Amino acid sequence: MAQGSDRSNRVLVREAARALDAFKYEVAKELGIDHQQIRGGYWGDLSSRDCGAVGGHMVRRMIQLAEQSLAQADNRPGMPPVR
Repeated sequence: MAQGSDRSNRVLVREAARALDAFKYEVAKELGIDHQQIRGGYWGDLSSRDCGAVGGHMVRRMIQLAEQSLAQADNRPGMPPVR
């Protein structure tokens, strides 16, 4: 989606914006995407396929981290099991 065309995907926690941006670059590097094409935070020179791969991997990793966090919370004494 073009920048500025939809504001529904705004960052809810301002402090997270930098971390998410760094995470995006980390995932792109892991996928072997040429980061030289990304200039000043502009990803428009990358293919939709590459951008989608980065976003997809970010979501998978965030879900994995959330599941691990929930599993750890479930194992705390005095906590009811998550069903």
